[in-house]
Amino acid sequence: MSHIVDIALDDAGLPPPTPEIEQERKVAVFDLLEQNSFTLPNRDDRVVPEGPYRVTLSIRDKRLVFDIATEDGQRAAEFHLSLGPFRQVVKDYFQICESYYTAVKTLPPSQIETIDMARRGIHNEGSRVLKERLDGKAEVDEDTARRLFTLICVLHFGA
Repeated sequence: MSHIVDIALDDAGLPPPTPEIEQERKVAVFDLLEQNSFTLPNRDDRVVPEGPYRVTLSIRDKRLVFDIATEDGQRAAEFHLSLGPFRQVVKDYFQICESYYTAVKTLPPSQIETIDMARRGIHNEGSRVLKERLDGKAEVDEDTARRLFTLICVLHFGA
């Protein structure tokens, strides 16, 4: 399978992220670039250039946009996904993250662990939704979907 060698978030016009959101972004980008699996299937008798890929994520007209080029800059694909299927899981993820950040400051480790397990569960749900939405457009493994979901949340935070 191919992979992503560069990922950018087009967050122009969005409010600056909180320090916690910025940290989530940095970790997700670092982890994604360290190891990922991302392949564009050929579609409609059109051969898609092989990766590795440079991906730019943005939100335009209330849609999540994947703008994809090869490592050398050749345009590979662009697809738009409705944000609707992500709204509830992103909202839930932000709520549980807020609880987690508060818990880290005030609660004992056992309670923090419980909240973190819930946070991971919601994160898994978000990555599942993303994989469903990417069906036929891009093939990703579970870890890549999780990291991309985190970046979608970062973008969604400002939208």
